[in-house]
Amino acid sequence: MSLLDEEGNQDESLESKTLSAEDQVKDHSTGTRVVAGQIFLESGKSDSQSENEESFHSQEEEKENSLEELNSLEVSNLLNKDLEEAEIQSPVLTAIGGTADGEPCHFPFLFMEKEYTECTADGREDGRLWCATTYDYKKDQKWGFCESEEQSNKRRQMQEAEDVYQIGMKILNESSKKAQKKVAYQYLLKAADMNHTKAMEKVSYALLFGDYLKQNIQSSKELFEKLTEEGSPKGQMALGFLYASGLGVNSSQAKALVYYTFGALGGNLIAHMILGYRYWAGIGVLQSCESALTHYRLVANHVASDISLTGGTVVQRIRLADEVENPGMASGMLEEDLIQYYQFLAEKGDVQAQVGLGQLHLHGGRGVEQNHQRAFEYFNQAANAGNSHAMAFLGKMYSEGSDVVPQSNETALQYFKKAADMGNPVGQSGLGMAYLYGRGVPVNYELALKYFQKAAEQGWVDGQLQLGSMYYNGIGVKKDYKQALKYFNLASQGGHILAFYNLAQMHATGTGVMRSCHTAVELFKNVCERGRWSERLMTAYNSYKDGDSNSAVVQYLLLAEQGYEVAQSNAAFILDQKEASIVGENETYPRALLHWNRAASQGYTVARIKLGDYHFYGFGTDVDYETAFIHYRLASEQQHSAQAMFNLGYMHEKGLGIKQDIHLAKRFYDMAAEASPDAQVPVFLALCKLGVIYSLQYIREINIREVFSHIDMDQLLGPEWDLYLMTIIALLLGTIIAYRQRQHQAIPRAAGLRPAVPQQEPPPEHQPPQ
Repeated sequence: MSLLDEEGNQDESLESKTLSAEDQVKDHSTGTRVVAGQIFLESGKSDSQSENEESFHSQEEEKENSLEELNSLEVSNLLNKDLEEAEIQSPVLTAIGGTADGEPCHFPFLFMEKEYTECTADGREDGRLWCATTYDYKKDQKWGFCESEEQSNKRRQMQEAEDVYQIGMKILNESSKKAQKKVAYQYLLKAADMNHTKAMEKVSYALLFGDYLKQNIQSSKELFEKLTEEGSPKGQMALGFLYASGLGVNSSQAKALVYYTFGALGGNLIAHMILGYRYWAGIGVLQSCESALTHYRLVANHVASDISLTGGTVVQRIRLADEVENPGMASGMLEEDLIQYYQFLAEKGDVQAQVGLGQLHLHGGRGVEQNHQRAFEYFNQAANAGNSHAMAFLGKMYSEGSDVVPQSNETALQYFKKAADMGNPVGQSGLGMAYLYGRGVPVNYELALKYFQKAAEQGWVDGQLQLGSMYYNGIGVKKDYKQALKYFNLASQGGHILAFYNLAQMHATGTGVMRSCHTAVELFKNVCERGRWSERLMTAYNSYKDGDSNSAVVQYLLLAEQGYEVAQSNAAFILDQKEASIVGENETYPRALLHWNRAASQGYTVARIKLGDYHFYGFGTDVDYETAFIHYRLASEQQHSAQAMFNLGYMHEKGLGIKQDIHLAKRFYDMAAEASPDAQVPVFLALCKLGVIYSLQYIREINIREVFSHIDMDQLLGPEWDLYLMTIIALLLGTIIAYRQRQHQAIPRAAGLRPAVPQQEPPPEHQPPQ
């Protein structure tokens, strides 16, 4: 702060010292000049000047690169529009202090044989911006500041904050070690304390999720409120999330909707996605398919534009409930030992292991981080061994380009040709792309179509997608929406994100199909959930595995707001297990019930059964057997859940929420046993119990004495039934007596044959000869 104070003192005394005495100018050596009240060395440039020039050149380069991508007509239109706006909107600056206080700045003005079209800090050590009020500063010496001292101090402070922020971001982006990332966040914390907006956004989210900083909901809330006051869309969206989930504030869906709306108007994609889900599901707003379509389509456009030829990262959806029941089985994660085993095989020259590991590192997922360097090395080894799949993926990497692999159409084309000649569909598709867009070869739609067809015939999704695009746009073939729909459907079955996007566009506009807003929204939603924010699913899962349930539940809650069903069920699971201490004990079950309900609405069977359980036992709501019965019935009819069928059988057996009916109970028990082999043992026990209950109930309902009193034996067995009965009894007695006599005769003979004392026989070799 001392440096800032010194600079402030210089500014305060500037007007009293500058140009008030002409002899001050004359006393200086010929190599220096007094410029805008500061000594300026002609031989060199100030630090601020060099920085400004560097930033100016970088901005110019960025503008040139962006203009090259546009065609000449668009460029001319843009330039004309910019010039017109500049003429209309350019503000008139008035000089403050100096030698021309109150006079308008003159642009351009000449200073040190250079024209300036805006205020500059050149020639000043304190970095304050100034301008000349006449064209020739050297001749007239008329100048003034473009900003007040307070504005200057604020600008310098923000520049310092920007420098600190850039240092922090550089460490954060270049390091993968947790300790280094923590150091980076210390820089970001410092920049945030200096009111740097982007730093505050990073720090506030880190405090919310507990990323490399200790989780502190209250501190993050204060930062979000500050950001919201400044108009930050990220801050507005996050504050909306806090009000929606009731973290650090009293839950208010109305306030959440307001903040989400402002965030979306500011261009925040997550806010758009949340609003899309809310309008689709009717949460806090009237259900509106068209409104949901508007929000989802906007986000999907951005997601689709980011998809590269390699396909992007894989979204790993892990259900915590399944993971707890079957660790490692349901998640699809590869164990560390298994990965090391594949690495060992790859090092020994196993080509299949090399290709498999290459694909894992190229796309990431299944517990393997995305690493293009490792992917390139594995593909290279396999390609050298003659593997066509590896050649094709190398072609993809060269065609796309990255920090590891320089973009090269020629090299990509060589690999694609080698793979295609060996009949590899990935290579054929890559070669088709080269001919379609003229990458390294002249554009040739016929050859592109030919190679895409070959790839599609072998079931490769990229070939199917591009073939669909050619039919949709009528490139190289006659426009045919039915064929386009066919190939887009095939590619979507392989999970290609752009296939979902194209199908969504067709259903949204009614192109080639009947327009269906509902289908379009579901497809766009699928595309939106493949955005880069989906990486938060794995971050949340890792937090949960590391024992940080508070961090995990907050991350899952935000993803749940975005409409991720797996996040809704995982958030509900953590709350159900009472593992999150940041949520009050009285609020745990009601919040879990809310998210089970949202997950069930998206078709998750376990969530539907959980809703039945919560109403059956009264968790987070009143005991309501009828509602529980409805949820179990839905799970039984829609998802054929054995658990739901068993529960329905039990409720019919006990008469809970429905009229007691033992026959229907047995029917549902039988259905549960048929639906799942795991249900057979509990169903057998339940049926045994049901049989006993049925027998007791039957006996209870029938009076035995009355039964015998009403029986007419003469009518049943004839008039001489007593003689028949006596004869039968006599025969039975005779049989028993005869059997007993035979038993007594057999006992002495058996006793005579039995030896009195058993003798132990000697070993065979010592027996006397017979």
